[in-house]
Amino acid sequence: MPPLALLWVWICAALGCAGWGLSTVHALDARGYALVLVVGLLLLLRWRQTVIPTGILAFHEFRFCRSILRPLPLAFVVLTGLMLLGGMLYPPSNYDGMTYRIPRVLHWLAAGQWHWIHTVYPRVNARACGFEWVSAPLILFFHSDRPLFLINVISFLLLPGLVYSVFTRLGVRPRVAWHWMWIMPTGYCFLIQAGSSGNDLFGAPFVLAAIDFALRARTSHRARDFFGSILAAALMTSAKTSDLPLLLVWGVAILPSWSLVFRWPLRLAVVCSVAVACSFLPTALLNQHYCGDWTGWKSEGIPFKSDPPLRLAANVVLVTLQNLTPPLFPFASQWNTFATNHIPPALSLRLHHTVVEPEAAEFVLSEMQIEETAGLGPGVLLLVLASLVAGFWHRRTWFDPAAWNFLFARWQTSLRWLPFISLLALLSQSEVAPISRILAPYYALLLPVCLAGPAQTWVVTRRWWPKALAVVFLLAAGLLVVNPARPLFPAGTIFTTLCAHYPDSHLITRADTVYALYHDRNEAFAPALAQLPPDLKVLGLFTYDDPEASLWRPFGSRRILHVRPEDTADYLKQEGIEYVLINTRKMPDFFHVTPAEWVQHLHASVVKIIPLTLRVSEGTVDWWLVKLP
Repeated sequence: MPPLALLWVWICAALGCAGWGLSTVHALDARGYALVLVVGLLLLLRWRQTVIPTGILAFHEFRFCRSILRPLPLAFVVLTGLMLLGGMLYPPSNYDGMTYRIPRVLHWLAAGQWHWIHTVYPRVNARACGFEWVSAPLILFFHSDRPLFLINVISFLLLPGLVYSVFTRLGVRPRVAWHWMWIMPTGYCFLIQAGSSGNDLFGAPFVLAAIDFALRARTSHRARDFFGSILAAALMTSAKTSDLPLLLVWGVAILPSWSLVFRWPLRLAVVCSVAVACSFLPTALLNQHYCGDWTGWKSEGIPFKSDPPLRLAANVVLVTLQNLTPPLFPFASQWNTFATNHIPPALSLRLHHTVVEPEAAEFVLSEMQIEETAGLGPGVLLLVLASLVAGFWHRRTWFDPAAWNFLFARWQTSLRWLPFISLLALLSQSEVAPISRILAPYYALLLPVCLAGPAQTWVVTRRWWPKALAVVFLLAAGLLVVNPARPLFPAGTIFTTLCAHYPDSHLITRADTVYALYHDRNEAFAPALAQLPPDLKVLGLFTYDDPEASLWRPFGSRRILHVRPEDTADYLKQEGIEYVLINTRKMPDFFHVTPAEWVQHLHASVVKIIPLTLRVSEGTVDWWLVKLP
């Protein structure tokens, strides 16, 4: 599996370079990507032995069948099948994907190049775009976002092999690593996102591949491993900026191979150029140029907030709560009320001044583990704690003397602790509520500290161990079945019937609303599209954090141009905009005028008022379709 991960690293790196390169020559279109595909295939044939080792694709039927029928791999296959079924049955409905990741790709493809999009919603410009460059050719050639889940499917299927390889190289016994290579992917942040267009799972295999290939290069001294580690580290940063602290772990892992820098200077220069192009660095430079801040936070209006110790403590509590939340948590509202009422007022005030999102300051939990908030989950987390306690009970010590000496005498095992330093750095700076989801690429690197040592070999042979694994896999399978984004049961029929029998039940009504909203999110703006002229090619839009991707459907039929407060009627006319769709609730916050005053200022007219429910927390919002003179 790690050599296949190397092939995935090279493909994603090539697509990242292709995106920026084609944008430079204004050729981000079908012909440009066709040329890239031809060149890529020729290069792969030229260096196939370097990228894909001989025999890696060989298939041994007997060995495969014997291995796959063992309980743990078979359970993993069942979960994979459920995940694939959900991904094939339902279109992507990830909210961040619908609001800025897919729309930014559509904006770039419509313009034939990357460009700083004219908008008040900064996330379409400032965020890392590694996932977007991989998804761009899929959207371009299929004219749909349905195939995007395949990116995460590949990432998910690479996890077991990479987990085993990294764990064994960090001191975990092979038998223990074999068990955990199947358990780790059942973390909810991996399992749920594998069938969606989220980008947190996307970075996880690159983190593991960067460390794995760095450790391999130390002993193999092969260019394949050394260069693969560099590219994987670059892709790790382009997936999520929250992965940047993990460069510390990679830097220490690659340090023993520094002498290889002088062995292939020309090839190293080419690989480093590719790594720079497919990393977060181009986006950071563009952020610095357009908004004066390489992180892009300034463009989002996020003020700098001090008190890192309090932020660190709050995030530790929040991560713990989110990861211990059951797959179904009907008492979420009671918990949220309890937390709000029992946090001391002085502490609550400090928390609201320290973090950006109120949900993080108030430790808000949701009724269900969903892809926008899910972390590792209670199943895997409690199993890790149980293994740690059982190993301690067996050995009466956390580490045996050999492991302790090995820890401080060898740099390899110090790598088991470095991820915690990276984690503390992130937690002391993060100000977002779904922090447990953001930590998806971190979780696998945090476990070797708990699983190293001979005691864990004894743990996985206990009679209670298979029963615990069965509970973990059943919880994961149940979550896939009831996942609101991709339910594998007739949710609409069941909740409609329940609402008719129990009309006063708040819990059933909310569940019906949530499932219905997820079901329609991919076509969230369908009522608005029905009001547009059938031949309309350009639509103006004022939006902020709304699922814009729905307005582009069918992809390629029209172009969406954002409207800003300073845009005049002449400017809009010059851009070919005749109709503008506006969010009446959010417009006063950005335009500092009411929707009626803005319409009057442009001498426009309201064609239709369209009520839309895009988020459960916001309720129904009136959208105005405005016709310019």
